[in-house]
Amino acid sequence: MGFPTQVNSQAAPGIAGDFCDSNPRATVDAGQGSFVAGPNGLVVGAFAWADDLNHTCSNSGSGAPTGFVRRDQQAIITQYLADDTLLMLPGQPVTLFNAGGFWVKNNGLTTSAIGNTAYANNTNGQVSFGPAGSPPTSASVTAQLYANLITDATLAANSISAGSISGTTLTVASIGAGTVLAPGQVLSGGSSGTGYVDPSTTIVAQLTGTAGSTGTYQVSISQNVTSTAIGVTGGGMTVTTMGTGTVALGQTATGTGIPAGTVVSGIGTGNGTNTGTYALSAAPASGSSIAVTLSGGTLDVTVVASGSLNVNDTITGGTIAAGTYITAFVPGSGTYGGVGNYLVNTSTTSASGTVTVAAGTATKWVASSIGAPGELVKMTTWLNG
Repeated sequence: MGFPTQVNSQAAPGIAGDFCDSNPRATVDAGQGSFVAGPNGLVVGAFAWADDLNHTCSNSGSGAPTGFVRRDQQAIITQYLADDTLLMLPGQPVTLFNAGGFWVKNNGLTTSAIGNTAYANNTNGQVSFGPAGSPPTSASVTAQLYANLITDATLAANSISAGSISGTTLTVASIGAGTVLAPGQVLSGGSSGTGYVDPSTTIVAQLTGTAGSTGTYQVSISQNVTSTAIGVTGGGMTVTTMGTGTVALGQTATGTGIPAGTVVSGIGTGNGTNTGTYALSAAPASGSSIAVTLSGGTLDVTVVASGSLNVNDTITGGTIAAGTYITAFVPGSGTYGGVGNYLVNTSTTSASGTVTVAAGTATKWVASSIGAPGELVKMTTWLNG
């Protein structure tokens, strides 16, 4: 450890993440071994959000956190001669608490008061305290919220008219009209004369050629298939007239001929805000001049009066729907954190005006002790009275 520079009259009461009392505590019901630290690891003594699909946990997320990460000596020191760490490595099992009393570091800008609401920072899981209904503000901006709408598009089911596979390289010589190829699509077809495509084969990445069209692609299974027609899952969408907002991966698409639950699964020649081609997860009925509605909305930030924006921050102002938060930044639209376009989870439109960006979400925990910024505070679900 470093050379001591001060002498404390009292020992520290604890470390962030320690129990601060002997009151009953409860864990999140997830099943044995269900929760694991995500690809970036997990910081102890902070809030965490669990992914519903794969049960990985991270210190960032939208809305209220899933639970709190208790210190149970589960972090690992990986840096040579490092003093300590609060970081759990990716893949380590995680237990999240949703009730109890814990020591936490006050990462806010104000001193906590007993009874203050504990706010979880949606970017890093850190804890701050303040009056109920007053989450910490990360930015104040001038912005307008648009629904994501396509005025005119052509839809088609995917097909490869002539393609061959050598090893893990798929060479596409020609495709069906409207086809847009993208990673994740499953291939099929072939014959006894050309060789059959392994039915578990998926496209991994495009190597050469026009985006989503003819060229070469890496596939998941090595095999040899001579030139033949090859089936491809999903469909293609060619946008000829954009309405408002943005086209982005993961958006749900609805419109005439589009199966329920279809999402945008790949980007072809489009750039998200203009004409171009995009892949769909399901094969639509072929048709032209189709209007398409995409889930979510686009926040067009024109002025940043103070602070900066981050993914998962909650936004309020104008007619923006309650619970609206930032899901992604649109690349090429500006500078992340500043002026530019941001995808949000709701499609309620709002005219240009002042938008408040909140960096934290209220939790059911409250402060049960007083602590200045940077000091330890008792945080509990056991309210006084």
